[in-house]
Amino acid sequence: MAGLALRIIVGLGNPGPEHQVTRHNAGFWFVDLLARRFSAEFRDYRKYSGETAKISIEGHEVVLLKPTTYMNRSGLSIRQLSEFYKIPPEEILVAHDELDLPVGTVRLKQGGGHGGHNGLRDTIAHIGETFWRMRLGIGHPGNKAEVIDYVLTRAPRTEEDLILEAVGTAVDCIPLLLEQGAERAMTRLHSRAGRV
Repeated sequence: MAGLALRIIVGLGNPGPEHQVTRHNAGFWFVDLLARRFSAEFRDYRKYSGETAKISIEGHEVVLLKPTTYMNRSGLSIRQLSEFYKIPPEEILVAHDELDLPVGTVRLKQGGGHGGHNGLRDTIAHIGETFWRMRLGIGHPGNKAEVIDYVLTRAPRTEEDLILEAVGTAVDCIPLLLEQGAERAMTRLHSRAGRV
């Protein structure tokens, strides 16, 4: 079974220590763990408006990206990096927090809309819809008016642990995704994730 050709993996989040542990930074947690797992360090690159790290997974060279533009301008950084390396959207995976999934659930999909997520909205504006998404469930506060405060605050410990567990599950599946493809990775992710 053919693997998925991924050359850029992006984590969405907001820069700065005040945002580090907020739910909105789940995408950053994902790429941070990938970098640690594969012994890489992020460095700041102004020309990409973000921090990047290079990792090798089973012989696949992948660039990790954390935009430093703040969430609602993430697409600029992704476009700058993808244009520099001449990488099409189909070979880009974007990891992000997902209000529409229960806490601790993780889902992989390609394409689709932004679902009100400002980081995805800006990414779509810059590179189109055909990139892959790693959706990390953070749950919903139940009231649309509370969403901004909800994503920009830290989750209670039990929920944070579930999100971190989901992040770990997602990272575990990246070698499988690269080696055996999206269908196999989806089967693994969608059967394991979100069990409380």
